[in-house]
Amino acid sequence: MSKFVTRFLKDESGATAIEYGLIAALIAVVLVGALQAVGGSLQGAFETISQEVNTATGG
Repeated sequence: MSKFVTRFLKDESGATAIEYGLIAALIAVVLVGALQAVGGSLQGAFETISQEVNTATGG
């Protein structure tokens, strides 16, 4: 039984998968934050363009 516990504690095969999962989660959080920051600027730009098009077409 002690050999099993020792082998289990030394086994690091799952650690790499967990690390990759944490890196992917961090990248996803950064992307969401960046898209939210840029989203407000894009919305303002499209609203301005929409108003200019409506003004130019008399709508």
